[in-house]
Amino acid sequence: MSNTKDKILLVDGMALLFRAFYATAMSNYFMVNSKGVPTNGIYGFVKHLFTAINHYKPSHVICCWDMGSSTFRNELFPEYKANRGEPPVELIPQFDLVKEVTESLDIPNVGLAGYEADDCMGTLAEHYRDQGEVIILTGDQDILQLLKENISVSILKKGYGNYALYQETSFLEEKGITPEQMIDLKALMGDSSDNYPGVKGIGEKTALKLLQAHESIEGILENLPSLTKGQRNKIEQDLEMLHLSRKLARIHCEVDVTCSLDDAVLGINEEKMKAKFDELEFRKLDGILQ
Repeated sequence: MSNTKDKILLVDGMALLFRAFYATAMSNYFMVNSKGVPTNGIYGFVKHLFTAINHYKPSHVICCWDMGSSTFRNELFPEYKANRGEPPVELIPQFDLVKEVTESLDIPNVGLAGYEADDCMGTLAEHYRDQGEVIILTGDQDILQLLKENISVSILKKGYGNYALYQETSFLEEKGITPEQMIDLKALMGDSSDNYPGVKGIGEKTALKLLQAHESIEGILENLPSLTKGQRNKIEQDLEMLHLSRKLARIHCEVDVTCSLDDAVLGINEEKMKAKFDELEFRKLDGILQ
């Protein structure tokens, strides 16, 4: 059963897998095993996962996944993430295998077609934050909008075991806006990696200034006459895209996913894990979990 000392680690599975894959793929090192299956991404995923478990010492772990490339955001805006190419052929067989590895560690896999892992993590974080401390492990700053009491975000940095840990109070001090205002910030400035434009000609600096002065998009729109002529024109010309970008930027925390904390208690069965690692021909992972 849960208690106030619960520490729940929500893992962005794709963030770990992609990071691990590209770290070695750059030098064409795909760790192809005797069955001809590349395993470099999965191997690095396990190292990232165990390093984080050793570092944060969670009582519970859940892994969240994107389920296919199309989500409700693509229905709102077909160009959403359209700038991303197809995954490399060496990565494709690792998508299903990595979930099998997670299962072998008795860590639940959570995902829902039509939504991103971020939406699942946001929903679960909201659900669990009354029951313990939630840490979200990801590579993506978008998730910082979820920061609040009992929800912190650990952003993966270069290498293994390097994290930038964000909490609600330190975020406000560092950025000068609240985590929730991140949604309006992205609506104004857009997001080139997710491929939506926001308001053309408004960058992060201007967007931050406007939000610090007027708090929200509604506040900015109510005070359009006090803006510079250039700012006013840009916002008026891109008003529709501003509102659409906000819908794309907001992480949905009411997605239809659940996971019982009892199922997420961290308790790795060494034999089961070893059998899976042997099947994939992983070496040198003995003793990785402290």
